[in-house]
This record gives sequence, C-alpha cells and structure tokens, in this order.
Amino acid sequence: MKRRYAILANGHFADDAKTAHGVIAYGTDETVVVIDPASAGKRVREAVPYLQSDAPIVANVAQALQYGPTALLIGTAPIGGGLPAEWRAEILAAIDAKLEVVSGLHDQLGADREFKLAAQRAGTKIWDVREPPDVPIFSGAVYNVSVPTLLLVGNDCAVGKMTVALELCRAAQRAGKKAAFVPTGQTGIMIAGWGISVDRVIADFAPGAAESLVLYAANSQPDLIVVEGQGAINHPAYAPVTLALMYGSAPDALVLVVDPTREKLGGYATPALPYDKLIRLHEELLATVKPARVVGIALNTRYLDGPAAQAQIERARRETGLPADDVVRYGPDALYAAIVSNVQRHAPCSV
Repeated sequence: MKRRYAILANGHFADDAKTAHGVIAYGTDETVVVIDPASAGKRVREAVPYLQSDAPIVANVAQALQYGPTALLIGTAPIGGGLPAEWRAEILAAIDAKLEVVSGLHDQLGADREFKLAAQRAGTKIWDVREPPDVPIFSGAVYNVSVPTLLLVGNDCAVGKMTVALELCRAAQRAGKKAAFVPTGQTGIMIAGWGISVDRVIADFAPGAAESLVLYAANSQPDLIVVEGQGAINHPAYAPVTLALMYGSAPDALVLVVDPTREKLGGYATPALPYDKLIRLHEELLATVKPARVVGIALNTRYLDGPAAQAQIERARRETGLPADDVVRYGPDALYAAIVSNVQRHAPCSV
C-alpha cells in the first residue's frame, strides 16, 4: 500500500532534515506536505532547491490534513535519536487523525504508553523503522555470495553515502544492469521498504545484521550489490557501525564519499582525514579479513559554487589517481562507468 506522507521537520527542513530530503528525493511513497513553521508558506523546492517537489510546507499537522496524508513521517534524526518534547503534541494530533506514524528515531514511539494507547483508540499504527529484527551472529556465509558487492564509506557522517549508493544503482540500471540497494539506516529503509538499521543492533550482532542484508539482496540475483554506508571510520561516536558494515557486508570494493568542506567531524574536535589517510585506513582494516580497495571518490560539493566544485573534483583525482565526481551535481553515469570494472569478487583471507 502506498503512503501519502506528511513529513514533520519542525524548524529543520531547510537545514539538516536528511531523512525528509532522502524520502522526498528517492522514495516511492508520495510526499504531499511538509510540516515546518520556519518554512511555512513555501514549496519544498523553494526551501531546498535540489529537491524537485512542489509539495507545500505548512506550520502544523492541523493544516497538513487538508492535503490528504495517510501517514506522518518523522523527517529529522536529532543526535542520539531522541524525541524532542515539543513534537509530542503534533504526533498525537496525527494519531488522532488516524494517520500512521513512521519514525526512524532511536526512541521507540510504539513503546511510548501515551502514543501506544492513542494509536489503539484511533485504530492506526506506529512503524518504528529502527527497531531491528532478531539477527544472527556473523557466520561467513556472505563470503559465498557470487555477486560483486560495493560498500559506501565516508569522511564523516551525513556526507551523502546513501544518496551516492542510490545514484550508482540508478546509473547501473541505465547501463542495463540490475543493482540491489542494501538499506542499513532508517532513511534507506523508508525508501526501499526493507532493511535493518544497523546502528540499533547489539554490537556483537551488527556484522551479522550486515551479512544477512547482503545475503537477502543476493537472492534477487542482481548484477551488483550496493551497500549503504553509515558513520565514519575515525568518528569518535559512530565508528563501530562503520566497522561492522565493513566486516559484515564483506565488500569487494569501496567508494569513498567526501564533503571537502569538512575540517572537523560533526560535533567533535576530531579532524577530518585527507584522502591518502582515509584510503589507507579503510584498506588496511580490511586487508587481513577480506581485502577491498577504494575504487572511486564521490564528492559532496553542495556548499561550493561551480568553479570551486570542479576544483575539488580535480584535486581528488590528482591526489588519489582515482575516478572522482559529484554524482548529484553532475550525474552518476560517468563515475559508475569508471569504477564498475573494478568491482569484482574477491576471496577472504585464509591461513
């Protein structure tokens, strides 16, 4: 059943509402309205020009109901994934209007007594996207997958790893190949309709969750598996989920996603690493388990003008000797064509 989304992004839609932006840009469910008092009165493309949507932006749920939504989607992911107290009234208003609530927060809304009872009274439901299924410990079965697997890694969080993964899948399809996108976070799950939010899985089982996702994707017999990346390998808070994906998905190649304007990792004094250190760090971590090389660089030049973006792309090519491009700004086809021959199955290390 297709959903008609009202997306709640109070005060954040034009800035850091990456869940909202991802669902609008790539989701198959329709976004009919966005709720954000800070941008009310505008259309989506007026607030965020790269989103090709004319959905209106309104101030509250009551105003959103006139556009006939069937679900309320929580469109932002605050640090720590908690529910801001000021959102409760809007969520309750949506439930009272019989809207399904779709949430990617770490706070499980379906376990909240007030929300749970309200949903029961209204005859609607709450989908906590981050709630993981039971997953096994890593088994090594992923090493037997015959489909080449590409993993996205990055120089920080929120640099566009999911976006690049989806764009490369589109490029593969235009090239006549079947690519399977593997969602590993809440926004990817909302877009694809399946997946596991690996950052919610108990640490010992996180590589097993990544493995199970690749095994599931391989069942559709694609030509290429593209795994959405999470976090950053030198991020003081989120490196564990990055490492779990690197080992659990057993990639054959990596694409490094970089925002060249980042000097520090978001919220921390930890410096963003240069290309040579990032490439060496990822490749050395995988070398003793299942070797995989970085085969391309995808830059996020959203905050740069055209000449500055081109200069950063040329710099990445010069410093790494690898294909590099911005797949949103200039399209993914050139980067896909440049890297696809280097995404080939590799065996794991053995004694």
